[in-house]
Amino acid sequence: MRKRKTTYPVARTSRRPAGPAGAPEQQIRTTVASIDLSAGQGRDGFTTGSRVRIAGVGLYSGEEATVESIPGGVIPSVLVRTDAGRTRRVRTIDLEPLQSPPKAGSSASAEERVQSP
Repeated sequence: MRKRKTTYPVARTSRRPAGPAGAPEQQIRTTVASIDLSAGQGRDGFTTGSRVRIAGVGLYSGEEATVESIPGGVIPSVLVRTDAGRTRRVRTIDLEPLQSPPKAGSSASAEERVQSP
């Protein structure tokens, strides 16, 4: 007796309707990350203990922080501790330098500090 030929069901992908006419073949997905190429240049002027504000979008954006350390890497970044006590590694292009608050024992009055450039 001869063996019967095995039949397989048609693949589900072959049943999908074709896309709209004139649509481009490659569509850009919404989940694709965009890469900021200027991040590799970084920003200079940050030292350990300097005060910064976290700009841009993301975790702790808009908060003031203190630079804890400056680790090495391909994209320049610093480790900051926010005023709330949380730490985060931030790209230097996402930081804005702040003026350090004057020390408690300084002899300058509040008016002089406001008027000084």
